[in-house]
Amino acid sequence: MSIEFLLTTLIIVASPGTGVVYTLAAGLSRGGRASVLAAFACTLGIVPHLIAAFTGLAALLHASALAFEIVKYAGVAYLLWMAWQSLREHGVLKIDEKPDHRTARQVIVDGILLNLLNPKLSIFFVAFLPQFIAPGEPNVLMRMLELSGVFMVATFVIFSIYGLCAAGVRDKVVGSRRVMTWMRRTFAAAFVMLGARLALTER
Repeated sequence: MSIEFLLTTLIIVASPGTGVVYTLAAGLSRGGRASVLAAFACTLGIVPHLIAAFTGLAALLHASALAFEIVKYAGVAYLLWMAWQSLREHGVLKIDEKPDHRTARQVIVDGILLNLLNPKLSIFFVAFLPQFIAPGEPNVLMRMLELSGVFMVATFVIFSIYGLCAAGVRDKVVGSRRVMTWMRRTFAAAFVMLGARLALTER
């Protein structure tokens, strides 16, 4: 495992994006358990993209403008839905003192869908992982699985840290309705901006 791969992975995972915003929102609104669930869900959302990369579906997304646009705009629509839910104090930013099992399931479902509906992730893995596989590698598939596993572990750990840090200051912000209102607006704006960025993404 090269130092270059580990450093690149840490930079990519730690950079603010949809998963980071979602995990922070879960930690602030629902606490530490929800933030870890959100991090786990975002990590699970990577799996379909890895499968797509391994089976050639990513190449189809890259080659087919229609397929890419369909997945992309489904992702944009979901991000806008998350923004709307945030403003209405539903979804990830609904404050629950004692979240029930349905709430936990919803955190996981939303997290998976946020990553699943981003077509750039599949293409990213096709372009990213092969750079760290040595020419003449006898078992390319196993090497890609190994690198993918490290990337997923890094995603879960770093997202969990983000979420738990947010959960640590939760008690200081949830008592103020004014603060929570502005926090919901901030996360809603973040989801809108992420949706706009995805909408402007080219293959």
